[in-house]
Amino acid sequence: MQKFSLNSVIIEPDNNQKVKKAIILLHGYGGDGKDISMLSYNWKRYLSNTIIICPDAQEKCSISPSGFQWFDLSNDDKDYILEESLKAEIKLNFFIDEIKKEYNLENADICISGFSQGCMLSINIGLTSIQKFNCIVGFSGKIINKDNLSERIKSKTKVFLLHGDTDSIVPINNLLEAKDFLIRHKIEVNTKIIKNCEHSIPLDASREAINYITNNLYK
Repeated sequence: MQKFSLNSVIIEPDNNQKVKKAIILLHGYGGDGKDISMLSYNWKRYLSNTIIICPDAQEKCSISPSGFQWFDLSNDDKDYILEESLKAEIKLNFFIDEIKKEYNLENADICISGFSQGCMLSINIGLTSIQKFNCIVGFSGKIINKDNLSERIKSKTKVFLLHGDTDSIVPINNLLEAKDFLIRHKIEVNTKIIKNCEHSIPLDASREAINYITNNLYK
């Protein structure tokens, strides 16, 4: 029986360890929880007492019916995309509250991470929550709407953004713009540009991410 409001791939800690930390991994446009959970094979050996939860987005993808979308991209109107992303935030915040209740966790015990569309929502969720999360780790994403996010920032969760230098889906300038935005809002931000990398998460990006997560989650 599914525990949560979003269908999820759940990677439990080894040896029935008590859950004390969580990583929530959000897939990209047209993906699903199973896709993004592949990261857990590289990450799990570095983690203790930590559950990894990879939800499917709440909507079937409009251009890839076998996958899911956090918000629709078939209409490129900025206001429409913002409105749809805000609906996704409501669903995700409810989902995160379910996880916190199920495992008796606080925001400080949780890393929010995501790829592409999942990265975009991770940034928004992490910075608009009243209580800071432990950290945000985003791959190949951007800030959906800078003006809107500026008005809604409530917490200053630290951020690590990774991006391929040859990404043609979400170009590298989006990383630079996000970094500038976060610095101007006095939010701690680290970035890593991955050489010769398209719109993907190669092994070296995965390693950089888990090093950052463990350094912050187990402080």
